[in-house]
Amino acid sequence: MENKKIYFISDAHLGMHPAEESARREKLLVQWLDEIKDHTSELYLLGDIFDFWHEYKHVVPKGFTRFLGKLAELNDKGIQLHFFSGNHDIWAYGYFESELGATIHHKPYICELNGLKFFLAHGDGLGPGDLSYKLLKGIFRNKILQWLFSRLHPNFALWLGKTWSKSSRYSKGIVADDFAGEKEELQILFAKQTLKNKYYDYFIFGHRHIPFDVKVGEKARVINLGDWIYSFTYGELDGKTFSLKQYQGNTKDIIREEYSI
Repeated sequence: MENKKIYFISDAHLGMHPAEESARREKLLVQWLDEIKDHTSELYLLGDIFDFWHEYKHVVPKGFTRFLGKLAELNDKGIQLHFFSGNHDIWAYGYFESELGATIHHKPYICELNGLKFFLAHGDGLGPGDLSYKLLKGIFRNKILQWLFSRLHPNFALWLGKTWSKSSRYSKGIVADDFAGEKEELQILFAKQTLKNKYYDYFIFGHRHIPFDVKVGEKARVINLGDWIYSFTYGELDGKTFSLKQYQGNTKDIIREEYSI
């Protein structure tokens, strides 16, 4: 769409403990979405938007009314929504498609936007190593185990999932690891290896909770979108210019550590 921008966010972890802070962050995210809605053509949500999400055929998690309502409004305005399953919200089986008109991506998504080639993914389990995490990811994505989990009563299943998420470092107020450097960051190593066989202008990821923008090769860039817990960062594609930006709304009451990008 002419004069329209494309936006990218990840790792809002809505519903994360403590609930009061999550509610404030949800309102802030809705505020940002309301501000961009009139000049947006597409919105990419690159995973872990929810701290825990598991939907049944007739039951979905309680809460997130303001956020889901705003996404429905964006869809009604003709904005294309893309939802990527992360490691916290893997278990989406049709609700976002039917209620929000979103396109769901359970695997990396390759596309061309404004003439630029993009490789989009949540960013977990990429590159060499990290075998223990890849094993855990395989368990979470196993169809048989997903079916068995769905046989649990929703009250118990959602309690179990929220209890597991509550044990995460972010729920305890622990900041993400520091940037490991271009020779250690798995997402960067993955991009460099991929570029040996196929070119992309941008690799856009979440998962690490660290906003960074690193040039690989002559022109390609690897961008991590950061999060909406500490950094409140997002990606903006304006024409052929991609920028990593920080939302300057009223975040002072909920930012627990300053980030600079």
